[in-house]
Amino acid sequence: MAEKGSPIVLEARGLTKRFPSVIANDQVDLFLRRGEILALLGENGAGKSTLMNMLYGLYHPDEGEIWIKGEKIALKSPGDAIARGVGMVHQHFQLVPVMTVAENVMLGSETTRRWGMLDARAAARRIRNLSQQYGLQVDPEAVVEDLPVGAQQRVEIIKALYRQADILILDEPTAVLTPQEANELFRIMRDLTARGVSIIFITHKLKEVLAVADRIGVLRRGRVVGTTDPKTATEASLAEMMVGRQVLLRVEKDDAKPGRPILQLNDLRVNDDRGHQAVKGLSLELYAGEILGVAGVEGNGQRELVEALTGLRPLAGGTVLIDGQDTTHFTPRQITELGVAHIPEDREKHGLVMPHPISDNMVLNRYYQPPYARHGVMQQEKIIADGEKLVQKFDVRTPSVRNTASSLSGGNKQKVIVAREFSHPTKLLIAAQPTRGIDVGSIEFIHKQLITQRDDGVAVLLVSAELDEILSLADRVAVLFDGRVVKQLPIEEATRERVGLLMAGSTEA
Repeated sequence: MAEKGSPIVLEARGLTKRFPSVIANDQVDLFLRRGEILALLGENGAGKSTLMNMLYGLYHPDEGEIWIKGEKIALKSPGDAIARGVGMVHQHFQLVPVMTVAENVMLGSETTRRWGMLDARAAARRIRNLSQQYGLQVDPEAVVEDLPVGAQQRVEIIKALYRQADILILDEPTAVLTPQEANELFRIMRDLTARGVSIIFITHKLKEVLAVADRIGVLRRGRVVGTTDPKTATEASLAEMMVGRQVLLRVEKDDAKPGRPILQLNDLRVNDDRGHQAVKGLSLELYAGEILGVAGVEGNGQRELVEALTGLRPLAGGTVLIDGQDTTHFTPRQITELGVAHIPEDREKHGLVMPHPISDNMVLNRYYQPPYARHGVMQQEKIIADGEKLVQKFDVRTPSVRNTASSLSGGNKQKVIVAREFSHPTKLLIAAQPTRGIDVGSIEFIHKQLITQRDDGVAVLLVSAELDEILSLADRVAVLFDGRVVKQLPIEEATRERVGLLMAGSTEA
């Protein structure tokens, strides 16, 4: 932990950044001390990523100054930031899957021998030394696509340290990690700061901030609204600072009233991208008016299960019935037209068409139907008018529905998907990681919408890596391990400890 008198290594003075129709950062002042973890909180669209992109040289400020280690710096590119010891680990990893760890780490900063030949052995030795020095267990010879997500993140951190970074910006580093991997990351962060590395930690998870931060800064609508001490702050006080109002952190719901079976899975088998069986003989039933939570460490077949149910991946065996109809070989459109809504795990890959306007993205599953199409011609006035209503109802922060989906922050992209999927008659809602990478205000809103859907008689399949989310929303819990359901529990029997053990493969024998 940094002492109060530790030198300031990074400082923003009056940083301002404007985009068409929006001020992303407005006169932001911020500083970071040597050996300190500064957590930066804020709603989606509050300006956190824009600020970090300026500190890393990806964006150029319209006003203000950046000081690094006592020197005023005009960062023209990330190369300038890296040269001054600033490294950034992005939320979406910047790794080449088919290359080894060593090849990824040295990419752009190659170690060479005489005649300019690559010296992969020297790079591997240095990576091993960094691994041992900072407690980052990584095999330099491993191929990145074969590594679990937590190990890939360690590769990203080593990549920054390899370039001699002593100021690290971690953007949503736990968004794709299991609780165990997140705890390991916090240990690594503490080891780094004990050796003098300074860290800016961007996250939406209030428990993590209180557990690991030395100081907390909060952005709201592009401005710093305050800093606070994690020793005196609470989750409720931080949420109120972020959103500007009191936020309900616990989900309030009545008991479920299950009806007829809506989803019936019998001996379902699904292969992954490499042809290996990821879902192995899975059988489940889900009823109208209930939420079934699928809990499990990521990589145990959840993604393949969801893609198979929504028509995005073929089945290797078994049957799927939706409201009594066999949909085993249905296309995504056929499944949608049966009244199935889908919040995908990867919002950018499967949820949105990024270059298209927000209004078009609101009708991706209905653009060919009246009133959005007439005689095969899209009715843009109606699409825009309904898009504007949904933007208001679901609090999507954008200057215009004519803006592209790519212009939105991560949380607002998620709100567009939720608005689209919740605005048409639905029997079955499949929600995969519905609150990943979004702020507490948006989480509160989406949780309320999920409960409303359940209370309206919709069958909800909730797949989430957030165990707290499963335990607070679900009426029943199915624990997935190695592609199989190892246990189904009513929510009254699903304690955090019991579900955690089952997630790790315990059979309760």
